[in-house]
Amino acid sequence: MRSESEEERKNATIDSRFNQTLRNVQGLLKGRSFPGKVLITRRSDPLDNSTMRSPDNHGSLRDSETGPSQQSDGSVEDEMQSRNNLNASPSASQEKSSTSNSENTSNEVQKPSIGSRATDSARLMKFTKELSATTVILEKLRELAWNGVPSYFRPNIWRLLLGYAPPNSDRREGVLRRKRLDYLDCVAQYYDIQDIERTDEEINMLRQIAVDCPRTVPDVSFFQQAQVQKSLERILYIWAIRHPASGYVQGINDLATPFLVVFLSEHVEGSIDNWMMSDLPSEKISDIEADCYWCLSKLLDGMQDHYTFAQPGIQRLVFKLKELVRRIDEPVSTHMEEQGLEFLQFAFRWFNCLLIREIPFHLVTRLWDTYLAEGDALPDFLVYIAASFLLTWSDKLLKLDFQEMVMFLQHLPTHNWSHSELEMVLSRAYMWHAMFNSSPSHLVS
Repeated sequence: MRSESEEERKNATIDSRFNQTLRNVQGLLKGRSFPGKVLITRRSDPLDNSTMRSPDNHGSLRDSETGPSQQSDGSVEDEMQSRNNLNASPSASQEKSSTSNSENTSNEVQKPSIGSRATDSARLMKFTKELSATTVILEKLRELAWNGVPSYFRPNIWRLLLGYAPPNSDRREGVLRRKRLDYLDCVAQYYDIQDIERTDEEINMLRQIAVDCPRTVPDVSFFQQAQVQKSLERILYIWAIRHPASGYVQGINDLATPFLVVFLSEHVEGSIDNWMMSDLPSEKISDIEADCYWCLSKLLDGMQDHYTFAQPGIQRLVFKLKELVRRIDEPVSTHMEEQGLEFLQFAFRWFNCLLIREIPFHLVTRLWDTYLAEGDALPDFLVYIAASFLLTWSDKLLKLDFQEMVMFLQHLPTHNWSHSELEMVLSRAYMWHAMFNSSPSHLVS
């Protein structure tokens, strides 16, 4: 009887969270073009709770904030209402139609906020409480981090989410010190040596990295600094040497940049445009590089076949993306197919660089809060983020021919994006994941 009641409570939580998410997204999309009308109604068959990961870990999107440096739009009252909704029974949630959900959401959106700072304070208190525990409960931290991490908490939280720093606070300092010394040993062993001690393959790899580093995030002046490029070069070369199955692959240089910015932020102040890495002592630079190296390693451990020969992991994600888009927005899928546009022609870069090249760099760390909160499930969730990203322009794509689509998708109009556009992408991805991930049969004919 106990197990049955626990199962019922779990079902109630998932069901109410789904409906809450549906209401939130419908409210956000009110008055906008909405790709995939299938989302307006809820699936009649129950979801498989054992495989439905995101709703369990992420919590209600009502807690979502617009970004690490922006204030949240909600209020404490809204947040408490969201928590109360989680106690609703499954039958009560299912009786509500999508029409009434939209009306309720519309009314909620029109409510005046009692002050966004209050909600910020509530979220800060939650983060502070989790981080101050002797042993951090990672699942609770993931649930909070999925909706965005305040910038001053981000370095510590990223280390924890990636498993680089241990959850136990008593061990944390010692582990980080040892890992940073290990990185120094690697620099001495692999990098600070003469070319005569390297193989021809290692020399060519180092040269390729040296060519790619100046090309990394070219529109951000910080990455044009000689010290920054040298640090990137060391991190990437040592990673490649220690991961011979893949070696260095173009695109991995992009993946190191969020870590470099986040861990450097612990030692500098102000805008990234004013940061000077050369002003830091060599010991601090070494610690920053070490943290970047180990976190990059942890991230790529979960997607190794994305960067091995022929990159089969990325090709697999591209295929899944094509099927998902066909299911969500068949007119766009059909139009792309009729025009002869292959998903590999644009989506390969998206997955290879985890969308870093497609959005303004100031939004990347917010996006990566969600990436790291997903943990081992990140590769699967990337498909839903990519689908949501693509279908942002569903109406536009229907009007373009092959050549115009290729040019458009290679130069997407995201340069003026703010956190609100990114949150919209993540909200849709969250809901589509909840609908389709545990029902793969819905993605095949």
